[in-house]
Amino acid sequence: MDKDAIADLIDTKHSELITWLENQPDDSWTLGPEGKWTTGQQALHLLQSIVPLNNALSMPKFLLRFKFGKANRPVRDYDAIVKRYHERLLEVKGKTFKGSQNMKIPPLEDKQYILNRLQTEEKKLEYKTRRISDKNLDTVVLPHPLLGKMPVREIIMWTAYHVEHHTETLKANY
Repeated sequence: MDKDAIADLIDTKHSELITWLENQPDDSWTLGPEGKWTTGQQALHLLQSIVPLNNALSMPKFLLRFKFGKANRPVRDYDAIVKRYHERLLEVKGKTFKGSQNMKIPPLEDKQYILNRLQTEEKKLEYKTRRISDKNLDTVVLPHPLLGKMPVREIIMWTAYHVEHHTETLKANY
């Protein structure tokens, strides 16, 4: 998938999520299905996952190569990334990444702030995706807590899917 298509996908998936979140009753922000995250926790989790990616993409690429190495395989397509993600989710049997374990429920007064930050971070990622060279998209790798080291192109595609995954979860439970 080329970088403009990826950037458009990031925009589409986040827009769908934000629109859905804005149209939910306030009580769903802090109350969720038994044993599941609230709407607020889902939104906060997505914010917590996009911020480190944007921070990494702001660093000089040579530092990322020094710290994490270079890709040693061809870039997977979107469907292969989604398939691998689902396989890994099954393997971990519902455990969450340590940064999202025991997540506090964000108060309702933080809802607009979290949604605004999510939109801002999404726009940053969209911009950075369009600006990064194809060479860096395919050779620079970043660590993913579940999927291991991934080329930047893959981790950005995964980010789009991650938003879709949580949007579908929210729609199914509310």
